[in-house]
Amino acid sequence: MAKTDVLTLAILGILRDQPLHGYQIRKRLGAELGPFRALSYGSLYPCLRRMVEAGLIEAAGEEPVGSSPASSRRARIAYSLTDAGRARLAEELASAGASSWDDDAFDVRFSLFAHTDAATRLRILEGRRSRLSERLEEVAEGLKRMHERHDAYTAELQRHGLEQVEREISWLDRLIENERSAPGGDNPGPTPTGH
Repeated sequence: MAKTDVLTLAILGILRDQPLHGYQIRKRLGAELGPFRALSYGSLYPCLRRMVEAGLIEAAGEEPVGSSPASSRRARIAYSLTDAGRARLAEELASAGASSWDDDAFDVRFSLFAHTDAATRLRILEGRRSRLSERLEEVAEGLKRMHERHDAYTAELQRHGLEQVEREISWLDRLIENERSAPGGDNPGPTPTGH
């Protein structure tokens, strides 16, 4: 399987339920996947074009209302998943490799958990927790070194990073416990808590 980049996976997930125009895709990505809030059309449309060329999605044009041949408005293009796109999405949702819990991919994978089986969700959560535990050790060591050098501002920045990682680990612990205690691998969804 070719590795699917994060933006492509996010778009496949967004188009899972219905066709959307480029503007709608960008808006949904911003609303549902915080890291993509600053996604530019300069990033989105080349990715959509690559996905069309790869056969993952198809584009269908729609003439603007009241258009005439002299109109300068471009046709709006709606993008929808192809069978190959649905297959790629299903394949991605069933995988739980190390890239699925990396910083750049985790939020996208988490946003698709409603469509991911329980065992895969648990592997991703546990992998993310393991990755953050390693980071926690690194940040704690960096904080110790900052104290030794008496750089108060850098030490404060390190302390802030340490607190963020500790908070995310605590959140992941709750999610993992929720997944493990769900009867029969049902998709319980996260328990509402402050993250």
